[in-house]
Amino acid sequence: MDPASLPIRAHAKEILEAVRGSSVVVVIGDAGSGKTTQIPQILAKAGYGDDGKIVVTQPRRLAAISAARRVSEEMGVRLGAEVGYAVRFEEDTSSKTVIKYVTDGLLLRECLADTELSQYSVVMLDEAHERSLNTDILFGVLKSLVNSRKQALKLLITSATLDGKKFSEYFMNCPILNVPGVCFPVEIIHTMEDHVSNYMQAAMDVVLDLHVNQPPGDILVFLTGQAEIQKAVELLNKAVADLPEDTCDALQVLPLYAALPMEQQSLVFSPTPEGCRRCVVATNIAETSITVNNVVYVVDPGTVKQKSYNPLTGMGSLEVVTISHVQAKQRAGRAGRTQPGKCYRLYTKKFHDKEMADITLPEIQRTSLTSAVLYLKTLPLAIDVLRFDYLDAPKMEALEDALRQLYVLGAIDIDGKITTLGEQMAQLPVEPSLARALIASMECRCLDEMVIVAAMLSAENIFEDTGGPPDRDAAGRSRGKSEQEDNAVTRLAREGLGDHVLLLRIYQEWERAGFAPGWCRRGGLSVRSMRRARDIHKQLKANVRDLRRRVAGRDETRRSEKGSKKRGRHSDAPHEHSCEERGRSLDAQSALRKAVCVGFANRLAHRMAAHNGYRPLAPGAPLSQLHPSSARVSADSDGLLPEWIVYHECFGLSRPFLRQVCPVDDEWVQPLLPKMRNIEVKRLSGGASEPAGSACPKPAVSSGGADGALPQPALPARRNDDNAVEAARRRYLERKAGKRRK
Repeated sequence: MDPASLPIRAHAKEILEAVRGSSVVVVIGDAGSGKTTQIPQILAKAGYGDDGKIVVTQPRRLAAISAARRVSEEMGVRLGAEVGYAVRFEEDTSSKTVIKYVTDGLLLRECLADTELSQYSVVMLDEAHERSLNTDILFGVLKSLVNSRKQALKLLITSATLDGKKFSEYFMNCPILNVPGVCFPVEIIHTMEDHVSNYMQAAMDVVLDLHVNQPPGDILVFLTGQAEIQKAVELLNKAVADLPEDTCDALQVLPLYAALPMEQQSLVFSPTPEGCRRCVVATNIAETSITVNNVVYVVDPGTVKQKSYNPLTGMGSLEVVTISHVQAKQRAGRAGRTQPGKCYRLYTKKFHDKEMADITLPEIQRTSLTSAVLYLKTLPLAIDVLRFDYLDAPKMEALEDALRQLYVLGAIDIDGKITTLGEQMAQLPVEPSLARALIASMECRCLDEMVIVAAMLSAENIFEDTGGPPDRDAAGRSRGKSEQEDNAVTRLAREGLGDHVLLLRIYQEWERAGFAPGWCRRGGLSVRSMRRARDIHKQLKANVRDLRRRVAGRDETRRSEKGSKKRGRHSDAPHEHSCEERGRSLDAQSALRKAVCVGFANRLAHRMAAHNGYRPLAPGAPLSQLHPSSARVSADSDGLLPEWIVYHECFGLSRPFLRQVCPVDDEWVQPLLPKMRNIEVKRLSGGASEPAGSACPKPAVSSGGADGALPQPALPARRNDDNAVEAARRRYLERKAGKRRK
């Protein structure tokens, strides 16, 4: 579509008048109206980029990069010059950049280095209706900054579907602009079936029926994730190939998801080939962040994959859930951009009206807040996380859980104040536990190895198909030797040293192979993910090098001022103990495991005495099993797994699993345990047992006790009773022998 014909262009004068008259403006415009690409250009042309950059946030990296590419093409400039982008571990900007697209998380990180965001004259928070955790934190930070910054800052909140009144009231009764889109009528067709058991197959059936029987027009299908989309593309291509000749035109089936290589993503935005219909199978990224042109038919199963976290148990889940009314409206609107369209909903009208929620639950109310709380604690703005000006307050137990985890990691002290260690952790662009492990690896003298592991964990899943090492099938079951291709990766997976050492060894072997793509393919590895891990490794090395330089400078100052107290910051980090063993050194793999142990002290799990179930030390955590997709961890001669492990994730619904595990030694664990006892949330929150006003309402049932203490993990006692342990082992072996006899 010609940019000049986009609906937002007709409202350029209104937008500029509103921006001149108010520090904050809410703009609500239909999907496809041109908000993301045109508003920054309108502002730049009016001179708002003369005294600072115009920065536009997106919830997803793909959306940020795609928007920057589109705007650079429209302006006829090279990407990275006047128009650029910056996402985690990747940036293409220059001193000439006027319009900069970033992820919301990256803008948060920039605020750590420059709390005034002094390089920007305009901040535009796009796709605000998605209510990502980072965007919600930005709401509060920028609301404060607009009022306090000496240099004028303009803030625009833009979205296709937004509760404008709620946002206006939050941002000091700022003006609201409604920009209608040019939407053709869309016919909504609901299924008559009360329950569609296999929504993916049902969606494929609808696509084939549309292709054979409906007039020309491209099709957009919404599915929940990469694996599902890849399967659907495969099934559709096969089904179309099996159709009788001359039944219909050709069908070009294209996937669209965040992890798709850029060259494949670009196919979605290219013109549809002559004499061909296109079907794009996409995640919810195509709801608003990405506009797919020429769509006439939308197939909406009414589902989306959503992460959630239970702070009372420490368990996460990635579930397929029902979309909201807002999302259903967004999806249907994709069918009427260029001509009248149709939306086929694979759910009944009654289900839509009675069962669906009006809006999607904000991420801040359903996810772990550990990273967000560390961020807020690090800002030099004296922010109280319980009294922070949230648009929608998180649950109290989620804040308590985040404070507890940060205290165990040494990022905050017993009074909830950020420590020197916490400041260092916040400077690294990874989650707090990985940041802590990287800092610990400096003491363990395995920094190079830990940077590799952190890069591998930060990339998309490196294993093709199964999601785990190649000695496992798609269900996570161990394959027999006859089923396994004897390649380098399979052999490494058999070593039984846990996921972290396996990831290290895979990267090192790939490096020895000259980073050859063929080596990855033979080992069942994703070439794209491995290349991304290599890019992240390069960036992380630079991040850690900078941090190490600052730490060395601080230590030199500390030595010269020995005995004097630091002003303003607290160093209370009792388990910042040296990883170097006195009188002996650790081998590289043991040193790596020890650094991981220190970094993931908040995710320790203890094996049961007589079986291989693990009890995480997080308060309320359930008895769990190792997930089959994790690399093998060696058992002893009696079949018992290591006594202690750390893990990245405890997840599941009815059956809890631990994923990405690393065996750790008892002597490393014992110094960490005392800190987990008697944690008082009242002190961790800075002495405030309840938030002020209604910013963060106290739940009816608090996760803390009457004295303000968090529920305490059941810490195992030291194993001094050898007879009891031996008796438990005997019982385990007897049960095992009995099963074999049966």
